[in-house]
Amino acid sequence: MRVLVVEDEERFAEGLRNGLEAEGFAVDVELNGTDGLWRARETAYDAIVLDIMLPGLNGYRVCAALRAEGNWTPILMLTAKEGEWDEVEGLDAGADDYLTKPFSYAVLLARLRALLRRDPHQRPAVLSAGGLRLDPAAKEVSRDGVRVELTARELALLEFLLRRRGETVSKREILAHVWDDDFEGDPNIVEVYIRHLRNKLDRPFGRAAIETMRGSGYRLAPDGG
Repeated sequence: MRVLVVEDEERFAEGLRNGLEAEGFAVDVELNGTDGLWRARETAYDAIVLDIMLPGLNGYRVCAALRAEGNWTPILMLTAKEGEWDEVEGLDAGADDYLTKPFSYAVLLARLRALLRRDPHQRPAVLSAGGLRLDPAAKEVSRDGVRVELTARELALLEFLLRRRGETVSKREILAHVWDDDFEGDPNIVEVYIRHLRNKLDRPFGRAAIETMRGSGYRLAPDGG
């Protein structure tokens, strides 16, 4: 899933980026509220990690502006400030959740996973399509009850396809959500990873869940193939 991190402490922001990317997220980082608001307006994200004390616009104003525009991307607010009124102000501005620094990285991941399960599209804790099953938190995948080992990038691609099962997704959409805007490699990397998934999840089980939609992209069959 694709996440925007808006955090002015550059080393901390890079630490978040590296940690989230290691978990299979595609991550963009902005270091001030003005650029963070612009990026959130221009790009479709699955979640936003938003610091409160930011140069330009603070996190409260960024969050309030997005909500006023009808942007309901889940927002997890971060702050070094303590006190219930700071939390109240953040939630009243439209944030979905709130973490006070310092915090456990494991808790941050759990909170993000919880946000990704919420509306506007109901997101179950375990994703499935027929006999294909993925538990994103545990990083466990099975086909017809048989455990299948995937790399972090393969997991991220499968999660994206499962969340959009039954829909045709373009190569550009996959690159945006499974890699990120900074990816400068060969776009055909998508085809390589689609082939990896087919070799692990389809062919050994006599299935054809991942379909190529000629000229349009790829589609995961709603029934798992």
